[in-house]
Amino acid sequence: MPRILRTLASKQDYNDIYSYIAADSPNHAANLLRKLDARLKVLSENNLMGRRRPELAENLRSYPEGNYVIFYQPIEDGIILIRVLHSARDITTDYFNESDTP
Repeated sequence: MPRILRTLASKQDYNDIYSYIAADSPNHAANLLRKLDARLKVLSENNLMGRRRPELAENLRSYPEGNYVIFYQPIEDGIILIRVLHSARDITTDYFNESDTP
């Protein structure tokens, strides 16, 4: 069974996404996190599915889900979730700290 490892930054992203959306609609926030989790499951099973992002970090891939972009690294038996960021952000290398490991 494929694994999904999560960095501290990705866990904080999840908390931030939920908190921001839940302020208006807890149900919508929970639904979004379920959609993200479903996409992560697919990505863990097909870990080369996303777009390569060498301009941001080594071995990084991204995949859009709604208004968010999932950033991950493929590993032999799944993925490491690196970040989940809103697509409207100006995404630079500053968002990816190599010392943040799951």
